[in-house]
Amino acid sequence: MAKKKSGSTPKSTAKAAKKAKAAQKTERKEKKKVGKSKNEDDDEDLEGPPSRRANATLTACPNGNHLWCIGGEFFSEDKKAYFYKDVFRYTPEKDEWRTFVSQTCPGPRSAHAVVASPAGGGKLFLFGGEFSSLHQNTFHHYGDFWCFDLTTHSWDRIDTKIRPSARSGHRMAIWKHYIVLFGGFYDPGITTRYLNDLWVFDTQEYKWRQIEFRDTDLKPSPRSGFSFLPTPDGIVLHGGYCKEYVKGKRPVGVMLSDTWFLKMSLSPTPSASAAKPKSADTSPLTLKWERRKRPAYAPSLRSGCTMALWASKNTGVLFGGVTDEDTGEETLESVFWNDLYGYQLDGKGRWISLTLKRPKPKGGAKKKKKPAVEGSDSGDDTDHGKAVAPKSPTNKLPVLAVVSQEPEIDPDDPILTVPLARYNAMLAVLRNTLYIYGGIYERGSREYTLDDFYALPLDKLDRYVCLKESGVVIADGEESSSEDDDDDDDDDDEDGDDDEDDGGDDDGGGEETVKPGGVQDKHDNDSDEEPAGDEPSPEDALRLQATAFMGVSKDTTRSAEDVVSTPLPGETLAMFYARSREHWKQKAFSTSDNRGKQLRRDGFGLAQERYAEYKPILQEVEKILAEAGLNEEEMRRGAAGGPAGSNTGESRNRR
Repeated sequence: MAKKKSGSTPKSTAKAAKKAKAAQKTERKEKKKVGKSKNEDDDEDLEGPPSRRANATLTACPNGNHLWCIGGEFFSEDKKAYFYKDVFRYTPEKDEWRTFVSQTCPGPRSAHAVVASPAGGGKLFLFGGEFSSLHQNTFHHYGDFWCFDLTTHSWDRIDTKIRPSARSGHRMAIWKHYIVLFGGFYDPGITTRYLNDLWVFDTQEYKWRQIEFRDTDLKPSPRSGFSFLPTPDGIVLHGGYCKEYVKGKRPVGVMLSDTWFLKMSLSPTPSASAAKPKSADTSPLTLKWERRKRPAYAPSLRSGCTMALWASKNTGVLFGGVTDEDTGEETLESVFWNDLYGYQLDGKGRWISLTLKRPKPKGGAKKKKKPAVEGSDSGDDTDHGKAVAPKSPTNKLPVLAVVSQEPEIDPDDPILTVPLARYNAMLAVLRNTLYIYGGIYERGSREYTLDDFYALPLDKLDRYVCLKESGVVIADGEESSSEDDDDDDDDDDEDGDDDEDDGGDDDGGGEETVKPGGVQDKHDNDSDEEPAGDEPSPEDALRLQATAFMGVSKDTTRSAEDVVSTPLPGETLAMFYARSREHWKQKAFSTSDNRGKQLRRDGFGLAQERYAEYKPILQEVEKILAEAGLNEEEMRRGAAGGPAGSNTGESRNRR
């Protein structure tokens, strides 16, 4: 018995120690959880949804619970540019917005592309985009690739040797475990170069591959701002925008309405007729472009209207857009839309008009059905509403093409809930509900960046629900397009001047009632202004110098001497001296009696001193551009390409 008792003592002690250790572990987990929730509360946007912005992304959670809004841009009345990098999450059940901030995250940007994957609890993949400094004297495209984990709310940068070039306005779609990227544009400051290259990223191998086609193969023309929707058999591409450059003439914007199908399949041995990856490895993935015929019934020609995928019905949903008409050298007439269409992705594709359904009359009296309007492929009802094509309105007012025949206004008429006409609205379909956030509306020469938020049950099509009203104030005639009388436009300009006086501060105010900085101002400084308070650290001071240098290097008012005697980002000493040899030779000649080889040495010494003076700043600039995903060649090309702000004051949003 004594032996048994002495043997049980260490056993019970070990059990007690194990319990204590488990209790400590549980306590640490609880503390960590509490700390994490506190951090989330600190980062939570308690003031509501994102501030006004355009060219952000709105993405449905692959697990069907939330909407995610990332980045965006806002241009204020005083020509200041605000770019954002914040991540917002919207929960429909609670009508609640939260923002998530991470120390490691993509830089502020707009016109990027985001695609969602359900793998590993849900991930968002982001590629590219663009950034401009506060005063638009610095501009660059991004060529970086990021992954946002929806469970840990953390960013990871994916660096690969082979990857797509820096760009904006491109689109991505996910097919099985492949992310497919197409098109976009690159603007070094002289001309905008539109792209039509195709890339595939394998989320299992974490590798990019460029897909090359033969010259005789059919493929879409270069473009940006198009729709790119996955199907079980591939990806559908529709529409987009590009510019045509003719020597001696101004560039002309082109709206595209063609539809393509990228047929994709996995097979043990790729077929010889299909395109193959550029890399030497054997991939089971085969891809082939097929052009779809334009159906008899389709939306009017327009741009600025990217479709969102209604996955449960395998249908793309299109809302709004803008139709531009060049009427002269300096005149551009625009028609803005707020109509709703569906594109059935199956088969050869088919457009349907998603018109709102009128409520049944009270008392049970049945009204006679109106005859279907001609223009649709079929008069049959669909799961999404009637496939009835409304006639195109003869007037160009931005109203939905559904006109009530009753002289009196019915307060229950669903047309009264339709949002204002706009283009570049952010769309996403979560379950069976379409969400529309913001967009851009123009009146005369002025752009209004909207911040309203709507929901529409696509399975009911009864009425739009306004989840957030717009804080933007539009002058008299806000329901008019830019074709209105010149007098009206003049009135608007006068109103705009008054509004600028009221709110034209550094926060980017104007006639609007919302500050452009939004929540972003609490977390980071996206502009190139020096923050108030204590003096910056040496690292921060160098970053400010580098940012300022990036703006100065693109200033067209600099003298030729200043341009040739200043090294460029990505330029080595040898390259700098080769470019500016004659300048330094003249400098040495004016200060020295040496000639010949010694004079060249003196000139090289002057160039070396100049390069050494700028070297720390150049290294910091190269660091900034490398963070944006640019290689040395792209750095030099961008630095020598002229001012990025050449489009300042013009609408960039058609791109």
